[in-house]
Amino acid sequence: MKAMVLKKIAQVETKPLELEELPIPKPGSNEILIKVSTCGVCHTELDEIEGRKKPKLPVVLGHEVIGYVDRLGSKIKKFKIGNRVGVAWIYSSCGRCKFCTSGRENLCPDFKATGCDADGGYEEYMVVPEESAYSIPDVFSDLEAAPLMCAGAIGYRALKLTGIKDGETIGLYGFGASAHIVIQLVKHLYPNSKVFVFTRRKNDDPSKLAKEKGADWVGISGDTSPEKIDRAIDTTPVGIPVVEALRNLEKGGRLVINAIRKETKIPELDYAEHLWNEKEIKSVANITRKDVQEFLQLAAEIPIKSEIKLFKLEEANDALIALKKGRYRGAGVLKIN
Repeated sequence: MKAMVLKKIAQVETKPLELEELPIPKPGSNEILIKVSTCGVCHTELDEIEGRKKPKLPVVLGHEVIGYVDRLGSKIKKFKIGNRVGVAWIYSSCGRCKFCTSGRENLCPDFKATGCDADGGYEEYMVVPEESAYSIPDVFSDLEAAPLMCAGAIGYRALKLTGIKDGETIGLYGFGASAHIVIQLVKHLYPNSKVFVFTRRKNDDPSKLAKEKGADWVGISGDTSPEKIDRAIDTTPVGIPVVEALRNLEKGGRLVINAIRKETKIPELDYAEHLWNEKEIKSVANITRKDVQEFLQLAAEIPIKSEIKLFKLEEANDALIALKKGRYRGAGVLKIN
């Protein structure tokens, strides 16, 4: 089978993923073999390639996977051959620790991430534990479903963690794959809430997409919002939007940082200006299986419409460079099979 393999930490501009022929993996007793159809391109893969998030090496990246069950392990009961499934960032957890037994397996000390600690979807076939594969609603095509597995599901978790109530104003810092799904969640779940979007540059493609998706105001990260924001989600790869979001945050408001890593440090905070008056900062760490299940059901009800930029498997390096440079809007997706 064909696979795009990362063998060393490098800058993404050097095109470090290598196209190789690998043997098709065999599923263990509690695993399924998936023939991969599509795989989303996520900013976390930039962190893995460039070493901010350490992957096993060599590794096949990719954790927004859609495919079809090709082979079953001997103990599989949930799926049948031919079923369409998705795979998200959570590959496995221990199932025994205090986090796993309380529905917080995203914090498990033995958490293993798809495409980081185990091979992911930048290949024609992959194996995954049965408990970490999910049925995909029929309303979505394979291309449409791929970004839902991380950009959508982790965006859903971030939105929940904000504690937003209908009528409160939310600010979205960055408007890429995740935020362009989150705004659809907000408009559906909290119809009386305003959404203010902060992008990298004025009138760039993400700004235009934000307006198309119904943003009530669009500016850049250094702007002062038209009114104080009650909740905020930061999906950017850099540190300064954290300071800017806190500056625009209302008393008692909460900022959720939806990022595995930041490429630059968060600047020094002035306590009185940025944190006083019971403002909060909360991070998003990984994702739970319940998040994925709940989000897929909700996404089908809305239904979520993702903006897609399509690439071939062999173009994975180009897709990642384009993601880093902000050269497309919405979500990048690789067509595998």
